[in-house]
Amino acid sequence: MLPARPRVIAVANQKGGVGKTTTAINASTALAALGHSVMLVDLDPQGNASTGFGIDPADRAVTTYDVLTRGATLAEAAMTTEVPHLTVAPATMDLLSIDIELSTHSDRARRLRDAIATLARSDDSPAYIVIDCPPSLTMLTVNALAAAHAVLAPLQCEFFAMEGLSQLMRTISEVRDSVNPELVIHGIVMTMYDARNNLANQVVADVRSHLGDLVYETMIPRNVRLSEAPSYGKPALLYDLKCAGSQAYLRLVSELIDREERMAEGRTEQRMGAD
Repeated sequence: MLPARPRVIAVANQKGGVGKTTTAINASTALAALGHSVMLVDLDPQGNASTGFGIDPADRAVTTYDVLTRGATLAEAAMTTEVPHLTVAPATMDLLSIDIELSTHSDRARRLRDAIATLARSDDSPAYIVIDCPPSLTMLTVNALAAAHAVLAPLQCEFFAMEGLSQLMRTISEVRDSVNPELVIHGIVMTMYDARNNLANQVVADVRSHLGDLVYETMIPRNVRLSEAPSYGKPALLYDLKCAGSQAYLRLVSELIDREERMAEGRTEQRMGAD
């Protein structure tokens, strides 16, 4: 069974270019801005989430590669950021070899889960862990989903959006059946939304008709300031708090916390029913 705290949310979509890392960075920042302690775990070999917080590759002494392969702890990997209450376990290109390195290990799908369980027993345990997953189905994604309580799936407002989501749904189902029956879909967030684009509006309508309440009310707009922020090594909420993208992520995280509270109530009712 997963530890109840920290709450672990995997930001995942097997399709690239959907705003996944942007969502991981800014949702983590918004959670921290609302007073929650947060660790962002970067599992993408590109390390863009780490770079997005201004962490130079040369300074990444202990990384998620070390956590998954060498028994390093997440507390050892954690690096402070400009954002109070927010740390990052950074990634490097070493993660590209993870499938080969873990192929003979029987616990290969549970390495991150075990590391989080160790962190949960320490004084350094945050309230939330947000995992930035790679845009592909590898042992990294499986580790993230095996360790997570819930999946937050960014979905770009474009024609092929549902294709990537259907692949993710199949993966979630397989992970539930094999290593993590507790895994749920936290929600789908529509990204890169442009209200002037008829196709974008049609995609949103189609996704909402198919998935209903799974889709967050908040949509993340196409926004130049969101795109600029990583080149300055800052989350958008630090780069330009008042821009439309930053404000959207604050609204999204407010929705996320509301869903967390409802999910907690549901778990309590289930336990009471079992008793």
